[in-house]
Formats: sequence, C-alpha cells, structure tokens
Amino acid sequence: MKIVPDTSVVIDGRITSMIKAGEYTGATIIIPEAVVAELEAQANQGREIGFSGLTELQELSRMATEGTIELRYVGERPNLNQVKLASGGEIDALIRNVAIEYDAKFITSDVVQSEVAKAKGIDVLYLRPQTGEATPLLIDQYFDEDTVAVYLKERVPPVAKKGTPEAMHLVQLRENPMNEYELRTMAQEILERAKRDPDGFIEIERRGITVVQIGSIRMAIARRPFADGMEITAVRPIRDVTLDQYAMADLIKERVRDTRRGVLIAGPPGAGKSTLAQSIATYLSDEEFIVKTMEAPRDLQVPDNITQYTALEGSMENTAEVLLLVRPDYVVFDELRKNEDFRVFADMRLAGVGMVGVIHAMQVQDALQRFFERIESSVLPQIVNTIIFVDNGKITRVFDVDFAIKVPEGMNPNLHIRPVTTVRDSLSGEIAFEVFKYEGETVVVPFRGAPRPRPAEPQRPRPTAAVVEKAAPKPEAVEEMEEPTKEATEEQIRHELGRYTVGQVDVFMKSDTKAVAYIEDKDVPAAIGRGGKNIAAIVNKLGVGIDIRPRSELPKTAVETEAEELEASEGLRLRIEKRHLTLVAPEHREAIVDVFAGKEYLFTATVNEKGEIDLAKSSSIAQELIRRYNDHEIIRLRAV
Repeated sequence: MKIVPDTSVVIDGRITSMIKAGEYTGATIIIPEAVVAELEAQANQGREIGFSGLTELQELSRMATEGTIELRYVGERPNLNQVKLASGGEIDALIRNVAIEYDAKFITSDVVQSEVAKAKGIDVLYLRPQTGEATPLLIDQYFDEDTVAVYLKERVPPVAKKGTPEAMHLVQLRENPMNEYELRTMAQEILERAKRDPDGFIEIERRGITVVQIGSIRMAIARRPFADGMEITAVRPIRDVTLDQYAMADLIKERVRDTRRGVLIAGPPGAGKSTLAQSIATYLSDEEFIVKTMEAPRDLQVPDNITQYTALEGSMENTAEVLLLVRPDYVVFDELRKNEDFRVFADMRLAGVGMVGVIHAMQVQDALQRFFERIESSVLPQIVNTIIFVDNGKITRVFDVDFAIKVPEGMNPNLHIRPVTTVRDSLSGEIAFEVFKYEGETVVVPFRGAPRPRPAEPQRPRPTAAVVEKAAPKPEAVEEMEEPTKEATEEQIRHELGRYTVGQVDVFMKSDTKAVAYIEDKDVPAAIGRGGKNIAAIVNKLGVGIDIRPRSELPKTAVETEAEELEASEGLRLRIEKRHLTLVAPEHREAIVDVFAGKEYLFTATVNEKGEIDLAKSSSIAQELIRRYNDHEIIRLRAV
C-alpha cells in the first residue's frame, strides 16, 4: 500500500500513531520533497510546527530502519516562484501531483486540500480533528490545585508559582535541571494537542516563539534565537470568581447597567484584572446582554454563549469592523497595549458599544495618562467614564471620570481656565486628582482637599504654568519650627529652580507660604516636570507653594511701559510692548473666543476680566499675528 501524507498530517503526528496501531504496517510512505521544504522553511523561521514536523519525519525514518515501513522521498523541491505562490496553493498542488503520479492514497487533515483532491479523483483520506477524552499532557505532571504557573527551561530545575493572587510563592519542583530533549518532546505534544483539541488554538507563531491556548492553560514555547535557550511557560487561572464575590459588586453592576458603559479595569500585572473582566462579562451575559470579547491571545474563561474574537489578520481594527456589524451590547477588550488598541477601544465606545477594557498600570493616574497620550482629552470621559482599580485580586477603589472647562481644583483662581478631566472616588464623591494639558505636556494634580481661603491679591499678569499648592502646617507645628527669613526662603527657591534653568531666577514672596518665581520661558516645562513631579518635590521639600511663570510674564518696569496701540478691526486693538502683545477687546470680557486672521483660524483663548488677551511677544502666535497685521489682514474674534 502506498501512502502520500501532506504537510498538515506530518505536523499533526498521526501518521506514526496509525502505524504504531498496526493500521499501515508494511506500507510504503512516500514523502514529497515539497513537504520537506515546507517544514524546513518553518523551522528556519523559528516556528515550532516546523520542528514538530521534522521530528515526525525522524520517527518515520526510525520505523523504516526497523523494517516496519518503507520510506521514500520523491519529487523536486519547489522553486522560488512556487514558494511565493504557496498561499495560493502552489505547493499543495505539487504534493497532490505526487499522489497522482504514484497512484497512492493521499492523507491530509487540511479540509481545503481534501476537497480539491476529491475533485481531481484522488483516493483521499481526510483526518478530522480528534475529539473526546484527551490523555494528560507531560506538562500536566507539574500542576496541582494550587499551581498558578509553571516555568521550564533547559539547564535549570523546573519551578512553579503557587498560591493565590494575595499570596504567591515560588517552589522548585525537582533537583535535576530540564534538558532540551524533554522540552522538545513536551512542545511537540502541546502543538499536536492544540491542533486536535476543539478548545486548542495556536494564538501566536513567530520566529522563536509559539503561544498556545489549550482550554484554560496558556503556554508560551520559546527557543533560540528569541530566547537564550528552550523554555516553556504555562499559566492558568486557579479559581473562578463571580462578580458578587467582589467588594463593591453592586456599584459595578449599577455602572455597567446604566449609561456609564465605558469601563477600564486597571492594576499591576498579576493583580486579577482579567479574572474580574471575565466575571463582568459573565454577569452581563446572564443579564441578557450580547457580549463578545477581543483578546490576543484568547485566555478569558467565559461561557460558550460569549464568543471570543482575536486579531483578524493580525489587526484588532479588522476585528472591530466585524464586531460593529455583529452589533454586540458589550465588548470586553483584554488587554490594551498598542496604539491601535486604544484607538479601536475609543472608536467602538463612541459608536455606542459598551466597552470593558483591561490595562496594566501601577496607579490609576498611569492608566489615564496612557489614554491621554493617544486620545483627545475632551472626549476621553465619553470613552472611559468608570475606572476600577484591582490589586491582589481585590477591587480597591472605583472612580468616575468627568470633564469640565474650568480652573483645576486647588489651583490659583487666577490660573487660565482650561479643559480639565476630573477623577472622583465613586463612594465618597471626593476628587482624587485632575488631569489637564499644559504646553503639550499632561499634568496630573492630586487633590488634597478644598483649597484654603486666600486673601485678595492685586491683579497680575495671567499665569501660564501649573501652580502647586501645599497645605499650611498645623498651628502646633508652626510654633515648634524656627521660621526662616523671607530672604532665606527666596534664596532656597532660587537654588532649587536653578537646577532646571541656566538663566536668571526671580522670586517674590507673596506670603509666608506662597511665592511666585519667574524663569526662562523655555525652561518652564522642565521645572514643572512630567505630571508636575519636579515642582511638587520642591514644594514638599521647602513647604512653600510656588507659582512658576515664564519671564515673559514678569511685570514691566517703567522703562518698558511705552506701548504702541494699533486698530486691528472694529472693536479690537493690538497693543505692542517690549515683551508683550495684547489683544484688547472689552466687548468680549471673560469670554472664550476664537481668533481669526482673515478667514483663517489661528487659536482659541480666554479674554480676562479687563477685556484683554495677553501673549508673550516672542511666542510664535504673537509673531504670526504681527505678520498678519502687517500684511493688512483683518484680525477678528468670534465668541465660542
């Protein structure tokens, strides 16, 4: 009997199984060179299925040596053009032609290959995926009921992580190190099971790494050149948690049932975010919502009525297009990593689909900042309006996200109003922190309670930088402290800010706990720091609230007061000074306006209570306004 197996059957490993069972003992196994070439190419690309197929050929060769079968290699290797057309079936055709030439039984587990062979009149045997009772895998011996993950690497003793999310510990499973042969045998068995098991998937396969999902266990098989040695990592969930078992379950149910359907689950790696996500998905499904998931890889443990989608043709954007046609009520997105993921999450939420996203973050601020870097801040609360923070398998806090155009809480009331994203604790209703943009930088300001009443201060130039306040010490503490002199405090502030600017630093003490500092315009962002961390550190060190402003805002001296005032258009004047350009528009006092030159929009600003918009003369906007005026273009304002 002559048999021609195709590549899918060789990788599958069932030819040798059938021979060992006595089904094809004494048969002539004809291997087309096209099969060898395909397996060799996959192995050279570091794909585990290529190594699995080559191991199967080695086993067939051993059986031929023992006289169990006759093994022959025939045909020619595919040329370059045929390799390029492999996806169109060119190499499959070469393999079929061998079966026709030798009048042999053709065996395949590829349904398309089987149908084409039948159409050509070839005697074909289609091996369907195996179902039914599965025997334990070799790697199963390392798992018990407390095992969360197993780490196997050549030249290293196997170890396992055991316990619960609240208490994990690493356990060495044996004294002897693993060897490459053991790991290769396990890897081949895992791949064969993934192909046969209806709940098995090869999620990722790239050079040096294969990620497989079998049931609830996710296994990553790494080899050179991606890793410095053969390694298998297997991870599984150890408990099934319903939403009712979490603290604040009623609050979360209320959030996902009503209109606040943009939910973000944040927390550090291994905190239990995905477990909570699958609990919410199961709850929504039980409440008669249509729920789907987007995962790469698919490892959420959800009921069969929740369909789990992965990246379509490698892109979640393609998956989203399909989901919008399916029209689910909710989509669980596990996990948000790439820029595309954030964009897809936002697009689907704005399209009206309820979204539950999972994101790695050590703090809630970190999760929100990752969105700020990719999504327009003004629409963010429409995308994410509830944030659930998880740590050690528990829900620690739930936050509501809102949006307003105002002065950030706790800031100097004279600060220019701006779009502000406010994050409040859902239980207490208190503001946890606020996020806003300053000169392109995202500033996160923790809120430490209501601001202290301030004495009225004379009008001063509009500040353009963040102001960081620190609560005054308690009266008892003040009595115990030796109060520094005003000059000493100014010198300390100059010294601390001098680390961020090479220019002059002018400091003016407004009170014992309040100072205004003027530094070079270009150094303001550096002094404030990402998220305000630099200025916050100085404030905490010195115990004085510091209002940082660019030197272009420094009050003018008598020499600089001479100004040229020009008529820009009806009701609008330009006042040009040595360091300032001011748009004077009394009729728009305290309004938000768009500024146009001719028919072209330039920028949006807020007119202060004196009916003026102050700009640094050296800024690009001010220079553009002067150029447009000199070109005889009409400068005008329009209220927003």
